[in-house]
Amino acid sequence: MTTDDVTVAILGAGSWGTTFAKVLADAATERDEAIDIRLWARRQEIVEDINTNHLNSEYLDDLQLPGSITATGDAVAAVTGAELVVVAVPAQQARQTIADVAEHIDSDAILVSLIKGLERSTQATMSKVFAEELNLPPEQFVVVSGPNLAKEIARQEPTATVVACEYEPTAEWVAAMTASSYFRPYRNTDVVGVEIGGVVKNIIALAVGLTDGQGFGDNSKASIITRGLTETTRLASALGAHPDTLAGLAGLGDLVATCASPLSRNRTAGKLYGQGHTTDEVVAQMRQTAEGIKSVSAVVALAHSVGIEMPISEAVNAVVNGTIEITDIAQLLLGRDLKPEARL
Repeated sequence: MTTDDVTVAILGAGSWGTTFAKVLADAATERDEAIDIRLWARRQEIVEDINTNHLNSEYLDDLQLPGSITATGDAVAAVTGAELVVVAVPAQQARQTIADVAEHIDSDAILVSLIKGLERSTQATMSKVFAEELNLPPEQFVVVSGPNLAKEIARQEPTATVVACEYEPTAEWVAAMTASSYFRPYRNTDVVGVEIGGVVKNIIALAVGLTDGQGFGDNSKASIITRGLTETTRLASALGAHPDTLAGLAGLGDLVATCASPLSRNRTAGKLYGQGHTTDEVVAQMRQTAEGIKSVSAVVALAHSVGIEMPISEAVNAVVNGTIEITDIAQLLLGRDLKPEARL
């Protein structure tokens, strides 16, 4: 596979989908290669803003988009003939979005997931959802994950990420498509580890936000981040991932960025919970989807199915479900039996 004159479809024109389109366009410009990027948006006003003004004002303010990016409201038109199909919709919409265009995706197209969530009804990762809906072999599925706060990347602030595929040549090709002076992709073959790292970090960020809302300090946050990484590693390892993956960009790196940044949707949502808001109130106030809210029940169910304890995730799930008082959160977040730290 070459990187020149590639047609790319991106399903989802939110902040990360649009930013990833810009990453691909900027990387092609630096390579002095042609690229055709079709960005599918559900809302016509976003389509018009991108095509007329080269802006996605709704999500990226006044940041100018390259001319190689065009938008469409027709998902079938976007994917038809595309060698690379990127999916950047909320996790709970992924299966239907893929199913709607499945028969129009080329059989040899590479599929990339930017999604950091589990399907609630099945506890399925996106790799499983894609495989089921497209009969997709592992060598055609890629997950991109890491400390990827969209607005920072859109401003071309330096960042690193992970491009994971079980078949390394595919990961190498996608990495080559995205590598630029400000975006550094690292390859990995541990798809499960990369996916679980991206999913659970959202839940830990909700927990960190809860401490913000309750007025707790940095000691509390550091404790939750550290123990949250242990939970993530425990679950990922039980599902067959390599523990080292969770110590890297897709685990620790993504966790730190999401828990520390005011740009983090999940931390912002957690803070609202910590201030006493209900799930309905939090969702109503959020501009974009906080994946942790939707995925936490699936993560807890998945952990139970493989016999894994995840006390922080279970506490966050109880808050999201409204089954505990927020004043009980400190004990629930850190209330485990005393044991040596090293034991997962």
